[in-house]
Amino acid sequence: MKRNSLTFRLALLLAAFSFVAFTVMGSALYYALRQQLSIRDDAALVSRVDQISTLLRDLDARQLIREKPHLFANMLGNTESLLVIRYVGGATLLEVNPMQRALPTVTPVAANQRLTLEAVHHANNADGTPMVYMAAISPSANNLPPLEIVSARVLSDRTHILEEYRNKIILFASMMAAISVVLAVIFARRGISPLRRLADRTATIGTQTLSSRLDKQDVPMELDALIDQINAMLERLERGFQQLKQVSADMAHDLRTPITTLLGQTEVGLGAARDNAYYQRLLGSNFEELQRMSRMIDNMLFLAQAEQPDQEIQRRDIDIVEETHRLGEYFEDLAAEREVTIQTHASGTVNADALLLRRALANLLSNAVRYAEPGSEIEIAARPEAEGMSIVVMNRGETISPAHQERLFDRFYRADPSRNDSAHSSGLGLSIVHSIMQLHKGRCWVESQSGVTRFGLWFPDRN
Repeated sequence: MKRNSLTFRLALLLAAFSFVAFTVMGSALYYALRQQLSIRDDAALVSRVDQISTLLRDLDARQLIREKPHLFANMLGNTESLLVIRYVGGATLLEVNPMQRALPTVTPVAANQRLTLEAVHHANNADGTPMVYMAAISPSANNLPPLEIVSARVLSDRTHILEEYRNKIILFASMMAAISVVLAVIFARRGISPLRRLADRTATIGTQTLSSRLDKQDVPMELDALIDQINAMLERLERGFQQLKQVSADMAHDLRTPITTLLGQTEVGLGAARDNAYYQRLLGSNFEELQRMSRMIDNMLFLAQAEQPDQEIQRRDIDIVEETHRLGEYFEDLAAEREVTIQTHASGTVNADALLLRRALANLLSNAVRYAEPGSEIEIAARPEAEGMSIVVMNRGETISPAHQERLFDRFYRADPSRNDSAHSSGLGLSIVHSIMQLHKGRCWVESQSGVTRFGLWFPDRN
């Protein structure tokens, strides 16, 4: 499909609008002129018949018609006018019909009726030329016999005038449309110049200048919405690019630690002959590091798949009481090592993907067990809410500052800057929770104050 420029489209639209506008205006003037000419011709015909009728009341006039009929022909003045004077039901007294045109049959106006425009009839000749005609009975006077007057006029001159007028309207409309095209191209190029400037500015924005924003000072107000959306897009790109850089740096940092450990231990092991027990311990330590790297890679693959727009999940109604009880039993031994207990308070069902629900709750509960105070209690509470299910995991421990709370769900982010727990945590658990909630079109949040930390999930009901 051929692509047309905006300038061409605007020019074409303006030309079409101009042609239609001038044509409509010209047509209105044309029909108004034709109506006025028609009224004028009808009035002239009525006036002629009335004058002849008044003239025929005089005996001398009738005598003059018999003796010199050419005078009436000269009085009509052209070949378009037709006139027949005859006795009612009798012989013809006068007939002026230079072109020998056929006169249609018409009922004459009675002698005692006033002549009006309604008495005029309209028809077309055999060649299509319009014609007006009428007939009237001349009132008798001085005991003279009544006469019938038939008058007509072929409107060839008027037809020619209207044709010329119509042709000029079409010509002028076409000329104005052509002029409009030229003007539209000029005005359109000037009108879209802000778009070109906007394109030039966006062309200067790259990965190093994502912080730049487009200015609305010298552009039309109609482009404000577009500029706002572009600036919002740049803000999202900048934020995403910064997160990508941070993720890359964090991943490199987290992968460097186990790789360095593997290289160091392997180098020491190869430096001298060792006994079998040493090599077994070395392989066991390397296996743990490799497992940690494998978990990190699996988590990154999961996050990458979760961000795909076409990712689908298998949602169904799940008994939340059974799920929380099963999860509490699974972490019971780990909680016992930390000298904490797990309590569950749940009711209702949640519409979610079973595997993803278990993974999200397991990540939250794992964090709660890891950071809970010894001797404290971890609580899992789930209750139905308006249009969804709310699940909260609560533990007592060190309060998380608001600055850290805002970034806890970012990848590789840890509230502990020293990363002392990096051997057991990849920093991706809460990011996975956030991605799982996005897949369910739900939300997650954290609250921490006075030594009590709550992680919450909200699963919407499926429509």
